[in-house]
Formats: sequence, C-alpha cells, structure tokens
Amino acid sequence: VQLQASGGGLVQPGGSLRLSCAASRSLFSTNVMGWYRQAPGKQRELVATMTRGGTINYADSVKGRFTISRDNAKNTVYLQMNILKPDDTSVYYCYLQTLGGSDLWGQGTLVTVSS
Repeated sequence: VQLQASGGGLVQPGGSLRLSCAASRSLFSTNVMGWYRQAPGKQRELVATMTRGGTINYADSVKGRFTISRDNAKNTVYLQMNILKPDDTSVYYCYLQTLGGSDLWGQGTLVTVSS
C-alpha cells in the first residue's frame, strides 16, 4: 500500500489549504485513515482521523477549523484547513491503518503559515 500526500505550501495566517492523500488501495479495506503532523523539535501528533465506519476524531487544537473527508471512489482522504495559524506550521503526514492493524505512513507535506 502506498500513500501519496499533496497540497502543502506557504499560506498567510487566516488562510486555507487542502491536503490530499491518495491511497493505492480501497478505503473500504482500511480501519482508519487520517493525518498527523510534526513540528520541528516536537513529537508527531494527531490532527484528524476517520474510521472506515465514518467516526471522526480531531485534535482539540484544530476543532472548528479543520475538516477531514474522503472520496471512496478516488481512494482519497482530504484535510481542509481553514483559519490557519502560525502554530499549524508542521510537516503533515498521511496515515492509514490496515484491517490487519498495520500502521502505514505517507511522505510528509510541509505546511508553513507565515506572513
């Protein structure tokens, strides 16, 4: 299984970005997909996840600003990020857990929020 993340970039505070993560397998054969992030000098942290059944979990720091969604036909998960803050600056990693319980990671995509 491969995960291809895209959509990062430089954005001003208050702006928006949408990240995409395309999986090389059907989302119906996964337990969980989502996004984590890691800022310089910090541990990787959960941003948002969605289970196969549609249960969504957000980090408190992004609730009300970020929205995770998926397109099953495209095997793609999205992260719409609004009202971005400098503290959101991180490398964002796409994540997938298989039905067998294995954790898979995509390459990171850098999001920089700066004026």
